[in-house]
Amino acid sequence: MGADHTRPAPSAPPGVRRILVATVVPLFVATLIAALVLWPWDAPDPADGPESPRYHGTVTRVVTEPCPPAQETPEGSPGAAQGPCGTVTVRVDDGPDAGRQVQTPVPAGPGAPTVAVDDEIILVELTDPADPTASTYNIAEHQRGKPLVWLVVLFAAAIVAFGRWRGLAALAGLAASFAILLTFVLPGISAGSPPLLVAVVGAALIMFVVLYLTHGVTAQTSVAVLGTLGSLVLTGVLGTIATAATHLTGFGSEDATTLSMYQADVDLHGLLLAGIIIGSLGVLDDVTVTQAATVTELAHANPGLSRVQLYRAATRVGRAHIASTVNTIVLAYAGASLPVLLLLTADSRAVTQILTSEFLAQEIVRSAVATLGLIAAVPLTTGLAAVVTTAGRRGGDATDATVPAPAPTPRPAVDRSEALEALSGPRAGDTSSAIPAGWPDRDRSTDTAW
Repeated sequence: MGADHTRPAPSAPPGVRRILVATVVPLFVATLIAALVLWPWDAPDPADGPESPRYHGTVTRVVTEPCPPAQETPEGSPGAAQGPCGTVTVRVDDGPDAGRQVQTPVPAGPGAPTVAVDDEIILVELTDPADPTASTYNIAEHQRGKPLVWLVVLFAAAIVAFGRWRGLAALAGLAASFAILLTFVLPGISAGSPPLLVAVVGAALIMFVVLYLTHGVTAQTSVAVLGTLGSLVLTGVLGTIATAATHLTGFGSEDATTLSMYQADVDLHGLLLAGIIIGSLGVLDDVTVTQAATVTELAHANPGLSRVQLYRAATRVGRAHIASTVNTIVLAYAGASLPVLLLLTADSRAVTQILTSEFLAQEIVRSAVATLGLIAAVPLTTGLAAVVTTAGRRGGDATDATVPAPAPTPRPAVDRSEALEALSGPRAGDTSSAIPAGWPDRDRSTDTAW
């Protein structure tokens, strides 16, 4: 999240640091207080349903056979045979039947797993309601624990190998983000708290922890924090206005409808706004950290740039960043909804009706609001960074772009005849007597050290 900058940012003047502390610390304290007030202390426990026992097993044999003909339909035409058919022998690895070989039918139907010998699978034990002592096993799915563990290890190793200590801090920030989402945001919404308020507080808490943990407690990070927080609030306001103007209810997907059946007290409209806030946070962090770092690097490369010049130069970088990020947001939302988008292509309704349907209107609002928040983050963060970076300069900061930069140091004055004599003299041998005073030693390299 954000850009990695191995060279530490220059320290801000004491006065600037005091102003940033006086601004950021109260915001952090307010976020903590709001989190404690909204914390789901009495969150309800998940309902214990009639969950069937699940055990691990290993496939030892697979036997397929032709499926029997299906029964005729009421119209008199034979139905299509459902396949595949056959039996699978599985060795149970845990549970009361551990070590026993059991037979199960070959998984069939939409989404059924395809099994082969030595596959590690999950068995579900089904009990006959008429005879509780009789039970059978069915294959539910493959075991995915080991591949996921190896993928996570590879993911963490790559980040640490490339980012070193900064990569390790990024992993800690990622763990903190998931911890806040799983212990505060999701339980808080399930407990009936306003989803938008919970999302804003949770996003602010994630922002404070992740940014300072990943990028250090510096003035540059504080600028990114303020820019991110301001953009989050603006995104929430725009999302509220946009969803009200388009009359979105939050029932734009089957998942939302299913959730309303299990938890009728969840505000799905607020949940839609909460999703916009959480989804925008990661990209906002990237933009604000990059803009704050860009201003710092430009000021370090050319200390003579005025505040307005820094703002204009960094904004040009921000425009290029936003141009690519907008496409990223839209494609991310489209990729997450690809099955539904494919289903909509087979819809016989007019294109205008499809675009204004609840589902697509919801995705359009989500993308547009997130993009507007990103665009606002660039000038906000860049302006704050320019003010902080140029504050405390000796003689005051040249806030007007028309103020010229300090003139370069002139070269030492040399007599014309001496210069011609030095240039026309022999190159071999000792020519130190032909080099006028004040000129650099010819044997000394003038290349700047990296």
